[in-house]
Amino acid sequence: MANAFPVLSILDLAPITEESNARESLLQSADLAKHAEQWGYHRFWMAEHHNMTGIASAATAVALAYIGSQTSTIRIGAGGIMLPNHAPLIAAEQFGTLAALYPDRVDLGLGRAPGTDGATLRALRRDYTTADNFPHDVQELLMYLDDPKPGQAIKAVPGMSSKVPVWILGSSMFGAQLAAQLGLPYAFASHFAPDYLHVALEAYYQNFKPSRYLDKPYAMAAVNVFAADTEQAAKRMKSSMQLQFMALRQGNPGKLPAPVDNIENTVDPSALAAANHALKYTACGTPEQVHEYLAKFAQASGVQEIMLTCHAYDHQARLRSFEIAKDFS
Repeated sequence: MANAFPVLSILDLAPITEESNARESLLQSADLAKHAEQWGYHRFWMAEHHNMTGIASAATAVALAYIGSQTSTIRIGAGGIMLPNHAPLIAAEQFGTLAALYPDRVDLGLGRAPGTDGATLRALRRDYTTADNFPHDVQELLMYLDDPKPGQAIKAVPGMSSKVPVWILGSSMFGAQLAAQLGLPYAFASHFAPDYLHVALEAYYQNFKPSRYLDKPYAMAAVNVFAADTEQAAKRMKSSMQLQFMALRQGNPGKLPAPVDNIENTVDPSALAAANHALKYTACGTPEQVHEYLAKFAQASGVQEIMLTCHAYDHQARLRSFEIAKDFS
């Protein structure tokens, strides 16, 4: 399934830095989306996370409505909506509304994890057992987005007949197998969960069943990108995400920290090693180094699309990182 030049897209979590707030973050997300459209990126996705002071995209459909209003051609979507947090009807109505506003531009990526902690899950009026219903909930959601059947009592308005493309997201074998069974496109969260990338993609390709949604498998994988004019500048940019990830793993999620020079000299080596393992799939360095990394990743993974994400402290540096990366293909 190798593809030398995959499509490039962007995943944005609307990062809130130590010096910014949610408003500034969302305005910067819109600015990034406008640049991404000019640069030729295919999609601009945002992700649902709750009770995270460093992420402003919790109300994902609302944020995407704003992104859609600031752009005209780039596809917008969720990467993803954590379906255990929502009734399928609500998700269908939200993304049906987006599709009504921005026809033929909207995607809906679905995740099985709640994307938050237990206390927040209870505040969402959900519990961990709702994840067990994920396959059924996906099919219910697909029904609401399809043409209504004769006698169908409950319809998504907006939403019905919109046929918003649905993706299955995953970081393990479960999502790959479900996407293959349902004949849906599949996106792997390799930017923070690298371990099952290749086995999950193999399972998806080998078990894919053609469907009315997709006649052949289509897979995407996510990669962090920190590209700058010098290798040192790229490594410094990356340090913010490393610091944030270490804090998250230690139970202290917070805003995106300011970058540091020579992070190896300032943090616990074991904590840094764990963060670096989670962030294994990261293109970091000069334009030449980043392009070489992405080419090797494309060849090794065989995906049809690469979704880039960049948690950079400085907005201009983040723009520059994506501008450099887009020249890969």
